[in-house]
Amino acid sequence: MKKILLVEDEVNVVNFIKKGLTEENYEVSVALNGSTGTEMASGNKYDLIILDIMLPDKNGIDVCRDLRNNQIQTPILFLTALNTADNIALGLNSGADDYLAKPFKFIELVARIKALLRRTNINGSEIRSKENSYSVANLKVDDGAKTVERNGEVISLTATEYRLLLTLIKSKGRVLSRIDLLESAWDINFNLATNVVDVYINYLRKKIDSAYEPKLIHTVIGMGYVLKET
Repeated sequence: MKKILLVEDEVNVVNFIKKGLTEENYEVSVALNGSTGTEMASGNKYDLIILDIMLPDKNGIDVCRDLRNNQIQTPILFLTALNTADNIALGLNSGADDYLAKPFKFIELVARIKALLRRTNINGSEIRSKENSYSVANLKVDDGAKTVERNGEVISLTATEYRLLLTLIKSKGRVLSRIDLLESAWDINFNLATNVVDVYINYLRKKIDSAYEPKLIHTVIGMGYVLKET
């Protein structure tokens, strides 16, 4: 049975989610504030964390950052009423893996949970492989070790930035649309009116392109993005 930590302060929402997920055969533990959520996530092993942003005493963004800084890589799904493009980008860049806005349909919550758990299982298989290495020019990605180097220098990426780069380098030379990138790097469909892909492309450019030559991430106007040498 998969174990889920729900960090949420609205009792009605807690009862609704816990009842529904228990019926879906998940084991659900609850924290009603950010500090307790951090403590529980740090001291116990969970398969997934569902995390509100607007929490008493410690907001969800800080909880997520603290967990990632402490090398806790449990998948995190933000569940919050803050659903602007900027808030989505902020949540994902803090280290979360997915973002679902309130109000939500329970069937979508379950679908996203299953997608995150499926992705985790896939990544677990990839970590055990020593052959998943990719390179373009002087950029190297070792998907077994989950490391990125440019011109011999190690580059630190967030989990979301890494997945986006991996998607691009696996398809090097091929133009990927924003929809392609959303479905591959996030494994879900965000509201296509958001600019989350463009935001993350900019993050990647700053880390892997701005200080190096040749430039590798290119915009194809009206079509999407491509990773290539020229």
